[in-house]
Amino acid sequence: MLAGALGLRSITAVTPRAARIASVPRTYRFTVSNGRRTFSVAAGAADRPLSGIKIVDLTRVLAGPTDVIKVESPSGDDTRAWRPPSAKLKEGPDVPRPDLPPESAYFMQANRNKRSVTLNLKSEEGQKIIHKMLEDADVFMENYVPGKLAKFGLSYEQVKKINPRIIYCSVTGYGSTGPYASAPGYDVVIEAEAGLMHITGERGGTPVKVGVAVTDILTGHYAVSGVLAALIQRGKTGKGTWVECSLFESQIASLANIGANYLIAGQEATRWGTSHPSIVPYQVFPTKDSYIMLSAGNDGQFVTLCSPEVLNKPEWAKDKTFSTNASRVANRDLMVSLITDVLSVHTTDEWVERLTGKGLPFAPINNIAQTFAHPQAKALEVVEEVDHPRAGKIKLAAAPVTYNGSKYKAYRPPPYLGEHTDEVLAEFGYTEAQIAEFHKAGAV
Repeated sequence: MLAGALGLRSITAVTPRAARIASVPRTYRFTVSNGRRTFSVAAGAADRPLSGIKIVDLTRVLAGPTDVIKVESPSGDDTRAWRPPSAKLKEGPDVPRPDLPPESAYFMQANRNKRSVTLNLKSEEGQKIIHKMLEDADVFMENYVPGKLAKFGLSYEQVKKINPRIIYCSVTGYGSTGPYASAPGYDVVIEAEAGLMHITGERGGTPVKVGVAVTDILTGHYAVSGVLAALIQRGKTGKGTWVECSLFESQIASLANIGANYLIAGQEATRWGTSHPSIVPYQVFPTKDSYIMLSAGNDGQFVTLCSPEVLNKPEWAKDKTFSTNASRVANRDLMVSLITDVLSVHTTDEWVERLTGKGLPFAPINNIAQTFAHPQAKALEVVEEVDHPRAGKIKLAAAPVTYNGSKYKAYRPPPYLGEHTDEVLAEFGYTEAQIAEFHKAGAV
């Protein structure tokens, strides 16, 4: 998410070297310099913190392409085929590439601010093209199984010889060493193998995965942090760095207090659903018509919860069975049962009205439509609209970062497959005849 908002160059292959720019695309209108070269930057991107940083991105699916840039195989990123749902295509003869299937919603959210270039890395010419791109790139992103890119001349050691200043970022399933290094990484598999699924689900129930590919997303953000730190380091030393992030390590690091409880105190974790092992009440409760998340994190909050203005059970706060958090934890099932009986009398909206302004942690369980319709979501402008060449106006979740009180908007819609191949190749000095030959030979 962060990379696109920060202004990381979204030319799916890489920004052109100034000496090779034959013509400037109309979407490029600013000129910036990073101390080594001067080149054009997409309109709307020049004022971003990382404008001018060039990235070649070979990542696929979700852990890699989080608002960075994209080099795709001729068949495209796997997420392009993850339909339904997909964006409905515009009607009319001017819709580009009518031979392509509709754009998947999954791909759209993960790939804005990019230009799509298709390269066949199995071909000799395809390898020459990407090597040329890497000569002046700032960052190279990849999420292949360790060792696979070496046959294309794209291992870290090989790329380092092409460009010793490059930040080379590898996102893997299990890391590049150890007995599982060659195993492919899938979010749901890592959730299972690295502890997350063990602690996710109802008490006494079966393990379940998180509702989104959270391990992929976490690893992508760790990778962004690693790349940013490496760029800062390069500014001091002038040397590139190999940054590695694995789904397995990222998931273990994200176990947070659960991991610390085991490492420090030898305490094994279990599934608690929405409950908390050390706080009562702290969970989702059913109401007359739906559900509500409700917590009393300390004894003072419990007194407020029991007050006539809320649950109207002041006697609970005076009863030694429930008056302290320790006693409520000891009598968890009874406490939960009593609160459930009271909450089931009224609707969620009625409880929201009673709880608002009382200083208690609570929230209704919103569906996705309610989430985007939330007044705070509207105030924060969490949705932005972009104009896609094939799908028309589409809405995307905006990057959740503001700078000086405002957000950087997407300056380019997610690309359709190969949308910018010819454009980028021309910027690298290839002639129309050469590009046509690349297409004929299957290199692009």
